[in-house]
Amino acid sequence: MTSPSGQPSIEIFGVLIMEPVVTLTDLLVTSVCVYAYIKLRKLDHKGPSHQYFRLYFLIMAIATFFGGITGHAFQYALRLSWKLPGWLLSMLAVSALERGIISFLSPIVSGKTSRILGVANVIELSIFAALSFVTLNFFYVQVHSAYGLALIVFPLCFYAFWKTGNNGAKIICRSVIFTSLAAFFYTSKISISPWFNHLDISHSIMAIGTFLFYKGAVEMGEISKISYRKTEISKIQAFKALISFKT
Repeated sequence: MTSPSGQPSIEIFGVLIMEPVVTLTDLLVTSVCVYAYIKLRKLDHKGPSHQYFRLYFLIMAIATFFGGITGHAFQYALRLSWKLPGWLLSMLAVSALERGIISFLSPIVSGKTSRILGVANVIELSIFAALSFVTLNFFYVQVHSAYGLALIVFPLCFYAFWKTGNNGAKIICRSVIFTSLAAFFYTSKISISPWFNHLDISHSIMAIGTFLFYKGAVEMGEISKISYRKTEISKIQAFKALISFKT
């Protein structure tokens, strides 16, 4: 059986597995998320932002597990609606990441700004989750992820890096830029071979990007220790520092 992505299926002990490499690369993301969650639990940074970061990795681990098993490996035996658990959980995970960043910024933005961002976070998740549920269209999951990472996480982390010089915020900005490559390969459908197609490449990029998010969360430190830069810099200087790998 050939899958919609064009990847051949395999049989293991008489059990048909569709998109086997896609499934494995999805579970690779799961593994990175589990690793990050366990390490962050042990690190035990205080504050709501780090609670949200841990929640992000936990929920994304569950989402990508469902994505690999019910969304790919055994999709042939299930209805399309079985893709929903992975889709909806991944959207919830992205929203948790957004809330973590919003919370992290609380010492350097007004209470009103934090509240507006918090309300927008709930509205955004509700709208895109409802659209995905009603239409069973992955497009809305993609849009939600792009919106959350490109229009919420990146700008807020860039602001945090600009104002405080926080290294974790810088790493997360770079993570967002790197992870955007996954969307490029997914939409362009560029593949190496039927056995390593555009979905496999996208998942592999997501796995690396997830690890970078973890490193960023570690480097962010605790909110109580966040402070403004001793010497202010311009946005242009901050952006140059962001894309430069000089220490």
